Amino acid sequence: MNIPRKRALNRPVDRTTGGGFTLIELLLVLVILAALAAIVVPKFTKRSEQAKITAAGTDIANIEVALDAFEVDCSRHPTAEEGIRALLEQPANTDGWRGPYLKKGLPKDPWGNYYVYRCPGQHNTTGYDLYSFGPDGQDGGGDDIDNWSQP
Repeated sequence: MNIPRKRALNRPVDRTTGGGFTLIELLLVLVILAALAAIVVPKFTKRSEQAKITAAGTDIANIEVALDAFEVDCSRHPTAEEGIRALLEQPANTDGWRGPYLKKGLPKDPWGNYYVYRCPGQHNTTGYDLYSFGPDGQDGGGDDIDNWSQP
């Protein structure tokens, strides 16, 4: 027994006008999505860059702790020639070294570059300078993250 189905509002289905979306409707949706993406995406990229800057500052602080421990044990900071590699491998003619002082090796900044170490420092003349070139990977430019201007 074949029972007829009820149609919505008892209207017959018109098969000549398809039930899909028109090209104009699809383009309108794409324009709206593009406009929303243009607003939202920059906010996420700025947040990502700020997170990298914060991570670089944290790395610098952690390296400073290791350098201070090296100084306590060896009565001096590593020389510029020894660099922060002295925190991992004992330099020649160094008494009291109890490293390695960094557990995870030499860190790179969030942009993939090694941190720069100078001793004696140009900015910290009685200590050392430790910094990252920042997002642009170039010395200077106002985006460097360092140990002499951080709070």
